Amino acid sequence: MNRYPLWKYVLIGVVALFGLIYASPILFPSDHAIQITAVGQNTVTEEILTKTKTALSSQGIASKSIKLEGDRILARFSDSDTQLKAAKALRDAHNEENFTTALNLAPTTPGWLRSLGAKPMYMGLDLRGGVHFLMEVDMEAALKKAMDNYKDSFRDALIKKKIRYLGVVNKDDSIQVVFKDQASLELGRKEIAKTAIGELDFSVEEGKKGVMLVAKMKQSTIVEKKRFALKQNITTLRNRVNELGVSEPIIQQQGLERIIVQLPGIQDTARAKEILGATATLEYHKVDTEHNAFDAQSSGRVPRGMVLYKDADGRPVLLHRKIIIAGDQITSASAGFDNNSNSPSVSLRLDGKGAKRMFEFTSQNVGQPMGVVFIETKIRSVTENGVVKKKKVTRKKVINVASILEPFSASFQTTGLDSPQEAHNLALLLRAGALAAPVYIVEERTVGPSLGQANIDAGFKSVILGFVLVLIFMAVYYKVFGLVANMALALNLVLIVAVLSMMQATLTLPGIAGIVLTVGMAVDANVLIYERIKEELRNGLTPHTAINAGYEKALSTIADANITTLIAATVLYAFGTGPIKGFAITLAIGILSSMFTAIMGTRSIINLIYGKRKITKLAI
Repeated sequence: MNRYPLWKYVLIGVVALFGLIYASPILFPSDHAIQITAVGQNTVTEEILTKTKTALSSQGIASKSIKLEGDRILARFSDSDTQLKAAKALRDAHNEENFTTALNLAPTTPGWLRSLGAKPMYMGLDLRGGVHFLMEVDMEAALKKAMDNYKDSFRDALIKKKIRYLGVVNKDDSIQVVFKDQASLELGRKEIAKTAIGELDFSVEEGKKGVMLVAKMKQSTIVEKKRFALKQNITTLRNRVNELGVSEPIIQQQGLERIIVQLPGIQDTARAKEILGATATLEYHKVDTEHNAFDAQSSGRVPRGMVLYKDADGRPVLLHRKIIIAGDQITSASAGFDNNSNSPSVSLRLDGKGAKRMFEFTSQNVGQPMGVVFIETKIRSVTENGVVKKKKVTRKKVINVASILEPFSASFQTTGLDSPQEAHNLALLLRAGALAAPVYIVEERTVGPSLGQANIDAGFKSVILGFVLVLIFMAVYYKVFGLVANMALALNLVLIVAVLSMMQATLTLPGIAGIVLTVGMAVDANVLIYERIKEELRNGLTPHTAINAGYEKALSTIADANITTLIAATVLYAFGTGPIKGFAITLAIGILSSMFTAIMGTRSIINLIYGKRKITKLAI
């Protein structure tokens, strides 16, 4: 009656061993580290490793280890202060355009555990681990982009109404539209005002070649454009972070021009840094087949309406200035490989407007070549006269020129990228959306044990205190059965940590609260079972029969209570955000593991103790 088959004991043993293995990485604290990775087609070599070691030794900076790990260099340090000093020295030693130097937290889990896939559980920034970025939005670029859009809309409105004008130019913080006479200016002003109702202030000035209509943004418009750029960038950064797979990130506004990005538990900080600050997009242009690109390059004279680019091999390519479609019309993108050339590619899908424009162009230009321009903008730190300044570096190149074989519209593929990593990054950036204005990192730091140590101590003390009090109560009140429940409770905690570690979930203070709550709830099941056993003994049943009846009759009550709590946890996860989701995850894992340990786990031990014995009394 109270005996388990061998397979159940084996199952419980395997689960316990699994828990111990995958929970053990939490015992190994992370090192403060610096990660150096290559940008573009550069590679991290032994020579770069030697240069890294030399840069640190020349500054008298001690490291725990410096190793070449795959395609990166990882340098470990004993504390955060040494890490920050080393970061400055290495950024000076390595060209930022060729190599990315980023702060990191490196796990110290033994190799045999890593080979089994055991990784330490991430903790939120309120506890330990992660990276903090303070990013500043280039508002000048945002306003310039807005002015360029106004200029294009002015030109389109005048052309549409066939109003003659001499030129449209941006000058300082205004747009100047030159007309031959006053009558043309009045007609033009009427149409131009329709393109930006209530957003611009207009004035008339005398020019050298005619009269000028000068348009300037109102102060309220400037504030609105800045606010839009900030909100758009927050949305885009959040999309990019989601693509990186970071758990419970914090992305929020600070002031009118800055954004805080906190990435708990992230390991590949170099890639995060590259993705967050990068501005990459594609433009599709018609290739100029009437003029010679080499002649334009050598003479420096580019034909009117054309623009000169270079391809990946440095050869000149002439493209029509007018853009067919741009990156903001791309709704989805995925990286892959071209079936014909087996080269890296990005499969794209356009919105309705972009698809219509692409179909019209390809239908009218079958057999003609079309060029794809890859545009990437990054912010680099440069030192001028001893002062560190931020410099915007824009890289433009033609990655593909191909003849249009047949008309196409919404879906197509672009090839010509340098590497699968570049294709993957481009697809990620296109999916996440374009930044409304460039952003650059003005502050970067890792958050180690020092910042959250008080929170860690308080959280773990609460878990330990609650755990010990429950252990004492169960041992005193239920004797042998209480000790069995305590063993199950300990295994339950181990399993929770193991599952969270395997999921690479981020543990925060609310998550610890979920674990504390689970400790109390886990023992509830055993209390129900043991009280039922006592009741059956009072009703005159034999000990063996009472044990069997206690477990079987209490099962439905335990299941009902845990299922309703699990539903509540599911609702919290579905509708909650950030820390609330962390609480819901730990609560749900705790409920499932406690069902296993409190029912099946304790029953197996009770069966081992009493199953093969003739007994007249139970220690309960």
